[in-house]
Amino acid sequence: MFRVLYMPIGHTSLLRFSGADAQLFLQGQLSCDVAALQPLRATNGSYNTPKGRMLASFILWRVGADYFMQLPRALCEPIRKRLSMYILRSKVQATDVSETFALMGVLGAGAEAALAAAGLAATSTPMTMAETGGALTLRLDASRFEVIAPAEQAAPLELLLKKEATTADTAAWDLAMIHAGVPVITPATQEEFVPQMANLDRIGGVSFTKGCYPGQEIVARMHYLGKLKQRMVLAHVDLADLPVAGDKLYSTELAEQAAGTVVNAAPAPGGGFDLLAVVQTSTLSTSGLHLGSLTGPALKLLPLPYPLEA
Repeated sequence: MFRVLYMPIGHTSLLRFSGADAQLFLQGQLSCDVAALQPLRATNGSYNTPKGRMLASFILWRVGADYFMQLPRALCEPIRKRLSMYILRSKVQATDVSETFALMGVLGAGAEAALAAAGLAATSTPMTMAETGGALTLRLDASRFEVIAPAEQAAPLELLLKKEATTADTAAWDLAMIHAGVPVITPATQEEFVPQMANLDRIGGVSFTKGCYPGQEIVARMHYLGKLKQRMVLAHVDLADLPVAGDKLYSTELAEQAAGTVVNAAPAPGGGFDLLAVVQTSTLSTSGLHLGSLTGPALKLLPLPYPLEA
């Protein structure tokens, strides 16, 4: 029997963008191609500074004419306020609807069967959604699903899902995101990375054919001129305490200069921690990486589920 995990993912929040100009407004603010996003479809993306540095990474989906942005709870209100500054006379409303919806994760090889047993439909294509009586099921990939349900439906759905899956905590969801190679920008790593450094271009989070948005010139120049010297890697480290976002990595090649930065980390099933880190690409083939200092715990690189280059 397949092991399936269920967990509430209330450490993330939802912003809703509605109004006649919502699509046009978001198209001019985000790195992803909002205009190409069809109803019940989702995409990864980022919101950047004019210098091309990420202020947030997110999943964006469309329901009817409205757009929903899922991002860490700590960034929800700051990002809402910053985007609202640029709405001006546009017919757009940016609303925090985190309390209106419940967000639940379902993980594992048998996740689709568990959802079906709970009465929830699922699509067969990643980054698409199915609707069941007002609840949405987003397939992220073969074994990761997210249920977005109106708050009043949360309790009965939770009971049904708990019958089909083992309850886990949010760390299991974070670990699944890490293994999928999907970065989550947090307050500790805001303005640290251009999207390509964190592999947003490898997971469909950057459009190089759409029009202007904050930082677009820098992002495009890095893409077309091939000057990318940092990439995000997946790694394991054995130690007692959880690495935190913003922790630095070091290599003998760069001596006391930091060779990379931890983006996200979560406990690994066999002990230690798995993490995503943006590192100098020159260090990947010439020397090992260590957490915290040159004498810190060594990182063991793991394969990402996608190639770093096209």
